[in-house]
Amino acid sequence: QDQLVESGGGLVQPGGSLGLSCAVAQSIFSRHAFMGWYRQAPGKERELVASLTTGGGRTYTDSVKGRFTISRDTLTNTMYLQMNSLKPEDTGIYYCNVQYGGSVYWGQGTQVTVSS
Repeated sequence: QDQLVESGGGLVQPGGSLGLSCAVAQSIFSRHAFMGWYRQAPGKERELVASLTTGGGRTYTDSVKGRFTISRDTLTNTMYLQMNSLKPEDTGIYYCNVQYGGSVYWGQGTQVTVSS
């Protein structure tokens, strides 16, 4: 059974917007201490771009501050990443991530390509 299922992504022109969703199994969502979105650009290591703690604290890597917004919906057990003013350097595979008590869960990844 898939525990984190991503949707969204695709091809967008520079300056455009995309939204990513990650449906989280209820048994995991209810226990989470940390939620995050990572991305892996071609030829680079996977990096954390946005995170959200149970207490509501949000962090963003410098390159996406002011452009990306991480959020969650406790009614639908879904986490989101809204990406605005996209740049070619935002291209990569995006993964959602949930952690609690030493357990780490990953989504299957979704491709985001920013190109004209």
